[in-house]
Amino acid sequence: MGTTYQPYIDPEFESLIERIYPPSVCIDNEAYQDCTLVKADSANKHGILLEMVQVLTDLDLVISKSYISSDGGWFMDVFHVTDQLGNKLTDESLILYIQQALCANRRRGVSKELPTCLHREVRPRHVSTEHTTLEMAGTDRPGLLSEISAVLFELECHVTAALAWTHNTRAASIIYIEDGFRGGPITDPKRLAHVQEQLENVVEARHGMGERRSVRLTAPAPGQQTHTERRLHQLMYANIDYEPCQGCNGGGAAHRNNCTKTHVFIESCEEKGYSVVNVRSRDRPKLLFDTLCALTDMQYVVFHAVVSSKGAMADQEYFIRQKDGCTLETDSERHKLTQCLIAAIERRVSHQGLRLDIRTHNRMGLLSDLTRAFRENGLSISSAEIGTNGDRAVGSFYVTDASGYEANPQVIEQVKKEIGGSIVVVNKSPGWTPKTSKTPSVASLSRTSSGSSIHEDKPRFSLGSLFWSQLERLSNNFSSIRS
Repeated sequence: MGTTYQPYIDPEFESLIERIYPPSVCIDNEAYQDCTLVKADSANKHGILLEMVQVLTDLDLVISKSYISSDGGWFMDVFHVTDQLGNKLTDESLILYIQQALCANRRRGVSKELPTCLHREVRPRHVSTEHTTLEMAGTDRPGLLSEISAVLFELECHVTAALAWTHNTRAASIIYIEDGFRGGPITDPKRLAHVQEQLENVVEARHGMGERRSVRLTAPAPGQQTHTERRLHQLMYANIDYEPCQGCNGGGAAHRNNCTKTHVFIESCEEKGYSVVNVRSRDRPKLLFDTLCALTDMQYVVFHAVVSSKGAMADQEYFIRQKDGCTLETDSERHKLTQCLIAAIERRVSHQGLRLDIRTHNRMGLLSDLTRAFRENGLSISSAEIGTNGDRAVGSFYVTDASGYEANPQVIEQVKKEIGGSIVVVNKSPGWTPKTSKTPSVASLSRTSSGSSIHEDKPRFSLGSLFWSQLERLSNNFSSIRS
């Protein structure tokens, strides 16, 4: 047998490139009156654009516009950002944090001391390296989150944070837990296996034959971190929540400009070897992050992009190839990407009902008590997020009644009394119209449209109209890519 030789690739090669060509970040408050420019240059690598957007969105900053180019192995990006109130970034500690976080490579990360210098809290968005992680995905049904949290409480597991989404009759959640009495992560393999077995029984109880479901319980693994919301996107994608999604592709340019639904158009730029993806949808916070999660996790590479908003609408244009260098050649590839982009945009805004913000004392079994109170009072949860910090617990829940109707105010008052602490009814989810017909429907935690209808009200923080003229100027510069 002949000897086969293969090239050796040093695993340190990527970090070597980063050391030779370290990232450069410039934060400019002089160029524009109404926004801060964040300019980033670095050696290119797959996923770097998503990593940078992730840093900014984790700080709850609003990205109103972005210009991206990464040909030739070099990445260049300009972000137009403000805080949630539309103000420029003037806090020196925040600016220092952004510079260090955007420059940090995968091994070194951000200094542990730096977040404490900020004048406000940086909310943890990554899978914790200090807690055991539960990932669940499957068919949505009433009371699912309540049953899961009840089992965790019975098994003496304390929930430190949880995030749950529902979309197109699918549900996914990530829950961080620790030992309820000793504290710290649960690392005993036998106990982990027992907890996972009990949780699998709950998830499988009402699943039909052949329905997709998964339950995964893992001990913390230092050095292996995944962004929580990105991981939720991955769980929903694996659960194929995108199949019912259909874009609104009727009419011409005038129709698209006046329509508030999501439009996705994919065409070829053969002379330059790109597939060009145009997305038009309602503007909202984290829209860019959600779109890039879909593109990155589907192994597409963004070479150029222009992203901006005008009034209530946002336009995104991406010049992409697959990671192997190929463009989208078949209708099935283009159709699947269209569905996945629409699903990524919908997941975060598909929640229906009243939003309840809860602030209360952190205690063992809190999530079980909260979700049981909702279930026993006939409320369904379409989205949930809760976290703890010391003896304080803060969370948000979107709820309807069990049939998808608007929750009765008297029921909400009863829930307030049972839960205790501070509960504030913020508002209805944007654009949600309560059902008026009393025709019975299949009860489900998620009552989201399988289409691409986007909410009619204006986004809370949209500065796109201030920058539209600059976008048109940049689009003219990018037009040379097609020629």
